[in-house]
Amino acid sequence: MSFMTMLTKKFALPSAEEALPGRDESIVPENAHFVSRRSLTGPFPEGYKTVVLGMGCFWGAERLFWETDGVWVSAVGYAGGHTPNPTYNETCTGRTGHTEVVLVVYDPSKVTLNTLLKVFWENHDPTQGMRQGNDTGTQYRSAIYVSAADDLSVAEHSRASFQQALKDAGRAAAITTEVSMLDAFYYAEDYHQQYLAKNPSGYCGLKGTGVSCVG
Repeated sequence: MSFMTMLTKKFALPSAEEALPGRDESIVPENAHFVSRRSLTGPFPEGYKTVVLGMGCFWGAERLFWETDGVWVSAVGYAGGHTPNPTYNETCTGRTGHTEVVLVVYDPSKVTLNTLLKVFWENHDPTQGMRQGNDTGTQYRSAIYVSAADDLSVAEHSRASFQQALKDAGRAAAITTEVSMLDAFYYAEDYHQQYLAKNPSGYCGLKGTGVSCVG
């Protein structure tokens, strides 16, 4: 494979046939949430909801949500691809199809999906395709994955509203964020979980557009 082909592949999603084979065994975090001490894997309280969000490097993205009132617990992982039970190193090759994501478990009586999406839209640039700032590759693409049809409608409406907000602010670029039903969420390795709580001076590449979203 030539260098140019490898470079192109980094910015193109693989087909199911091209994706890495993965494995039967899943990564299961051994530790509780480093900040809240709650279980990352559940069971979660009855009536709580989940949304899975990709907005670039998951280290900084996760911190946004564990600091949001009404969020019960957060965890980082991989979603949107083909390879079963991928590892971080595999995802970084661009050959699994996954993007880095944050699982957000929240109490809908305390915080709405629209409020969480406001945090999402305002803290990254959803028009950058297969990158986020200096982080390049399919694993950094913007995505919203939901588990209920009514949440899908909320997310699609939110995307359209933020697109209009960008247009009103003079930004012509189109939003590239995927919005779809969640197929599967795979937990990332323990050392990625709550990374910036464990490493306060660690890397965070998040940068919004400066455009406000009506939550």
